[in-house]
Amino acid sequence: MPEERNTFVLRLSPQARQLVADQYARDNCKSQNEYIEKAIRFYAGYAAAQDGSEFLSHTLSSMIRGTMHDSENRMARLLFKLAVEVSMMTHVLASGLEITDEELSRLRGRCVNEVKRTSGRITFDDAVKYQRGE
Repeated sequence: MPEERNTFVLRLSPQARQLVADQYARDNCKSQNEYIEKAIRFYAGYAAAQDGSEFLSHTLSSMIRGTMHDSENRMARLLFKLAVEVSMMTHVLASGLEITDEELSRLRGRCVNEVKRTSGRITFDDAVKYQRGE
């Protein structure tokens, strides 16, 4: 059973009329009428999305805030665990080494400068080479 259609007058500028004539076949439409109907449906969806932009922006910002909060919590937990491991390693090393306060202060200054200079990209291999004087 064919779909019921209503006829009405549509006034178009010559440029718009030519655009429809040139484009309908490229859009795989069987007729100019089908092309115009698709264009109306597309624009109606676009206009509805514009009306919903306020709602969407609040929804998206809420989702992004939630995702960021989850990421912050995950990073905080990982940093805490890392700090605990570093503390344990530091205590193990300190218990086996005899180092003066002056040497410790110089080492801290050198390490701060090294972290700044390398943006925190320090490897164990680099530390070993430095300690060996390479």
